[in-house]
Amino acid sequence: MMKHFTFYLLCLLIGYLYPQTSTAQHTIQVKPLLSQNDSSANEFRLEGIKPDTLTKIDTLTIKKENTASTLDTIENVKAEITRDIIDSPEQDTSLFSVTNLFSNFDPKVPNKPKDVLEVISLSKIFWTLVLLLFGYYFIQLVIKILDIFSERSARFRITIKGIIPVFRILTWSIIIFAIIKGIYDPPFETVIAFTASVGIAVGLAAQDLLKNVFGGMALLLDRPFKVGDKIDSGKYYGEVIEIGLRATRLVTADDSVVSVPNAELVNSSVSNANSGELNCQVVAEIYLPIDIDTFKVRQIATESAQVSRYVYLNKPITVLFFNEVKERRSYLKMRIKAYVMDIRYEFQFKSDMTEIVIRELLREGLISKDELF
Repeated sequence: MMKHFTFYLLCLLIGYLYPQTSTAQHTIQVKPLLSQNDSSANEFRLEGIKPDTLTKIDTLTIKKENTASTLDTIENVKAEITRDIIDSPEQDTSLFSVTNLFSNFDPKVPNKPKDVLEVISLSKIFWTLVLLLFGYYFIQLVIKILDIFSERSARFRITIKGIIPVFRILTWSIIIFAIIKGIYDPPFETVIAFTASVGIAVGLAAQDLLKNVFGGMALLLDRPFKVGDKIDSGKYYGEVIEIGLRATRLVTADDSVVSVPNAELVNSSVSNANSGELNCQVVAEIYLPIDIDTFKVRQIATESAQVSRYVYLNKPITVLFFNEVKERRSYLKMRIKAYVMDIRYEFQFKSDMTEIVIRELLREGLISKDELF
């Protein structure tokens, strides 16, 4: 009885220990094979296998029947591991995640600055010159057409001429933007760096030029005067024919073209004779004897201004008298204020009033030739 009990106990012990020994042998055989495949072909990384996967390996290994061969067990386990790694929806935070991060990092990085030779290629230089020439001749053509229309319509001349400087600046801005963006298309970082470098260089080398440029922009925005206005800058008086980025050009009374820097016009007082209107006030001054009949003189002066072909009758005509002392003698300075219908006839109208008034005063006997200065 005791022998039979001992035999059954040994059988149970062998049956209990045999599966664990087989499982340990299978696990030991799987690990060297997987390690060898990892070092040779980089198909796996045991470091990248999750603990859940390793648990599944042990479970699958233990569940294998003892009758299956070791090689078949290893192949099945390997296939199961590969399938679980590929089909797993979760992302690993170990070496696999770092590898994926660096592998996908380069496509997300903005385009690097292009090579210098590519930026200044002959084709790009050619199209840049084409756009610049096209823009220049297009602007000149449009300005010429606007000048023709403005000269044919005296009523809208100042309004049309006031559009010219704004049109010129806007068109050049569009052309420059088209060249930079359409032809060269540099990265945004390069544009910022280039703009900063150019700004520093230009700011140090051309401070006066920048003052005039910003002064021109201020004149276009503030609009103290427009093209076609008659202004007095202190040194020069004339009609504005162009407001540029650097200087404003005037036509003086002697038909000379004067360029006044924009910085001077911004930082000094400017008198505008017409403020955008076609008509402007004209003042003619005549010195008369102190005892002259001012009533008759005022009447003659008013009629002389009214009969001029340049007068603008929709605004009043004013005659004023002032007492002035010259060479210890008192005189009356008569000032005739009237409006000319077109600012371009300002000096003709002033001359016309002076001639008519003096002629009528001499004819009426109110003054003599000796009393005229």
